Amino acid sequence: MSDFKPIDIKIELIGKQVVDAAIVVHKEMGPGLLESVYEECLEYELSKRGLKVERQLEVPLVYQGKNLDSKLRLDLLIENEVIVELKSVDQILDIHKAQVLTYLKLMNKRLAFLINFNVPLLKNGLKRFVL
Repeated sequence: MSDFKPIDIKIELIGKQVVDAAIVVHKEMGPGLLESVYEECLEYELSKRGLKVERQLEVPLVYQGKNLDSKLRLDLLIENEVIVELKSVDQILDIHKAQVLTYLKLMNKRLAFLINFNVPLLKNGLKRFVL
C-alpha cells in the first residue's frame, strides 16, 4: 500500500494559477530573456490574480541541529504553499530537478514547479513535482 496522499484542492488550484500565469507571461514575453525578467513578470501576474507571492525567499539550512550561515533562495513561494523555480536555459538538467526536490523537502511543501521559459512552447519547459 502506498503512502501517497492526494494534494489538497486549495494547493492544486494555486498550482493551476501558476501554470496559467506562466503561460500568459511566456506568450507576452517569449523565450530568450533573463530568468530575473520572467520572475518579475510572473510575480506581477500572480499578484494581479490576488495571490500572495514571496520572491527570493531565504531557505534556512540546518545541519545536525546547527543553523548554517549558508542560505538558499527560492525564486517564488505562492500562498506559502507552492514553490516555483524559474530557469531560462537551453535544457533542464538533473541538477535543476534535484534543486526543486531539495526545496520541497527543506520547506516541507508538497507541490513545486520548475519552469524553463527558454522554450518555444511553455508546456515543453514545465515540470511539476509532488512530494
